[in-house]
Amino acid sequence: MTPSVIKIQSITVADVDLLANMSSETFYAAFGHLNNADDMDAYAAQSFTIQQLTNELKTPGSNFYFALVSNEVTGFLKLNTGTAQNEFKDQNSLEVERLYVLAAYQGKQIGKQLLDIAFTQALKNNNDFIWLGVWEHNYNAIHLYERMGFSHCGSHDFMLGNDKQTDLLMKKELK
Repeated sequence: MTPSVIKIQSITVADVDLLANMSSETFYAAFGHLNNADDMDAYAAQSFTIQQLTNELKTPGSNFYFALVSNEVTGFLKLNTGTAQNEFKDQNSLEVERLYVLAAYQGKQIGKQLLDIAFTQALKNNNDFIWLGVWEHNYNAIHLYERMGFSHCGSHDFMLGNDKQTDLLMKKELK
């Protein structure tokens, strides 16, 4: 069942507490059962603090969005352009750095609607392509991205605490 109305809202520094809670909750739900607890905790302690997320919210070229259903936050998206990107910094591209949806709302088109924000923003920016990194074992996300037109274009290392993992790089050409 698809929620009847999914609202997309820009995230500001005023929303950082909610963003920190959503970041931690969705990250642990998605990957906690697949990884060592110490590595998960180390990553969360580095990446999901109020200070770290405030810095990210203030970074030029980074934009965050909440997805809401009946005024409840159900997911979020982080986009990067220019030097805010983790790869392809010198190219005319847009990075989808984070896209998470609460487990209870997965399969209800929320992830797709958040990705549609990325496509809209990339077309508005006249970007050549959209790209992202996805954990090689996150099969559901990989299949979503493939259905949305992304294809594999490389890989990079991702450090989850002390565990070196592989993220697949995927991109979708826009021109």
